[in-house]
Amino acid sequence: MMHILICEDDIGQRTHIESIVKKTITTEDFKMKLILSSGNPMDVLAYLKAYPDKRGLYFLDIDLQHNELDGIKLGKIIRETDPLAKIVFITTHSELAHLTFQHKLSAMDYIVKGSPKEVEMQIIECILLAHERYLEKKSELMRHFTLNANGEVWNIPYSDILFFETHPKITERMILHMTNSEIDFRGTIGKIAALVPEFYRCHKSFLVNPEQILRVDKVMRQAEMTDGSFVHIAAKKMSTLMGMIRKE
Repeated sequence: MMHILICEDDIGQRTHIESIVKKTITTEDFKMKLILSSGNPMDVLAYLKAYPDKRGLYFLDIDLQHNELDGIKLGKIIRETDPLAKIVFITTHSELAHLTFQHKLSAMDYIVKGSPKEVEMQIIECILLAHERYLEKKSELMRHFTLNANGEVWNIPYSDILFFETHPKITERMILHMTNSEIDFRGTIGKIAALVPEFYRCHKSFLVNPEQILRVDKVMRQAEMTDGSFVHIAAKKMSTLMGMIRKE
């Protein structure tokens, strides 16, 4: 679940942002939660200390009327603690927008307080975009293959996997071919295929990662992988594999 935090010292503005956030989360049925709304940047620092690994969407006023921290300084601390943070600045000072670039804060948006309706639309757009990117990142993080081999546990990103091959000489053994190495481990291609549905069993002995295919030779019935290796393709599997590649 993504946490949303608001740091705005004007209570009227803060209440307005809160209502937009809560309404959008409810309307869209997002797994997001307004975890903090405060005019004190120290409350945000306390949150970062308590939840250092939690990804967040932060709506920050730049001029916080605080002796030590303004929104820019707070944004810098947030970025250092949460590299994947989605930071949105909301302010009356449009001339300060350049500071977000100067400090390399990679802000998602810079909303200038003006028409309440326009501000609402921009806040909603930021929430929708943050949610979309959160799901994309979550999906990316989940795309790993966990393998127990030789007394070690491997957590291998799909992007590093070329294909799985049944061992040519030993039964119930598999060879995992990666972009820069290989791992020999105990297993069967049927069981592996069930664990990685994104891959395709293009041959009785090969389970291939379609995203790592460079080209397909339909005459020779083989796929050239991005590292220059080749995988056999059964004749009856060719059309399905070609369809998968065209969707990439």
